Amino acid sequence: MDEDDFVKMVEDLQKKIEYEEEATYSQTVIREYRNPSNFGMIENPDAFGEVKGPCGDTIKISLRIEDRKIRDACFWTDGCGATIACGSMLTKMMKGETLEEAADITSEKLINALGGLPEEHLHCSKLAVNTLRKAIK
Repeated sequence: MDEDDFVKMVEDLQKKIEYEEEATYSQTVIREYRNPSNFGMIENPDAFGEVKGPCGDTIKISLRIEDRKIRDACFWTDGCGATIACGSMLTKMMKGETLEEAADITSEKLINALGGLPEEHLHCSKLAVNTLRKAIK
């Protein structure tokens, strides 16, 4: 196989992966896991939560809180694309919210904000929300 054949094979594989992603996930989920917002950790956070899900994925959430409002939120995960998308969207949803408002974020609200998740990845939203709850309890 020469270099041109190899490049074509890689391009074809990439197109197949993208086609399967688009058939499985909403455009919002794809955008959030390809370019996640708030990925990383806040140094010396005011609140921190870490949960490992039954699927083996771990999410960590760190928060900067002032006057009972979430001023900054970051997440880290070793999980799949759906877990990355959930962490990214969840941190966007909670920024600027009071602790009480953030506590009202449910996995259903997160799923709706993402434009849905496949049945086999619904647990990713629960993992993210449970991590938020652990951080703010």
